[in-house]
Amino acid sequence: MKYEFTNDFLTGVAFIDKQHASLFELANEAYDLLNDQLVTDKYDRIVDLLGELRDYTKTHFADEEAFMQGIGFQYIWSEKHAHLTFIAKLDAIDLDKVDENQQAHILEVLDFLAKWLTFHIKGADARIGDAVNALAGEEKEKAAKLAADMLEKITNAAE
Repeated sequence: MKYEFTNDFLTGVAFIDKQHASLFELANEAYDLLNDQLVTDKYDRIVDLLGELRDYTKTHFADEEAFMQGIGFQYIWSEKHAHLTFIAKLDAIDLDKVDENQQAHILEVLDFLAKWLTFHIKGADARIGDAVNALAGEEKEKAAKLAADMLEKITNAAE
């Protein structure tokens, strides 16, 4: 089943939501690869997908952490820890073992992503949106400007 980026995954911070939607796209690419019966040797594409996922999440996590720091988010350290754990999990994947049982490892990556996308985004990342909504006055304006600047940055980088 493909992963659908629905409204219940929205944090309310546009650049974070845009990056999360891209993570869903990567998960769906892995899902498509899993179900592609025409490709028997999927190793190179698995390695490419893992690299894309690693690179994209590092960028996303850096952007998200910069935003959290900019708004004085109180849970920044637990978020940073979760981000480091995610990257460590990707870095720990043994590519030799992936080659031995490609389908099983695609499933493992998909399971890991499904859990992360569901629990981290709906839990920890939702608190970022809640924190922004709780701001008032100048702090809220500062957060809105920072979020708009981050959205512009990632939009320009994608072009």
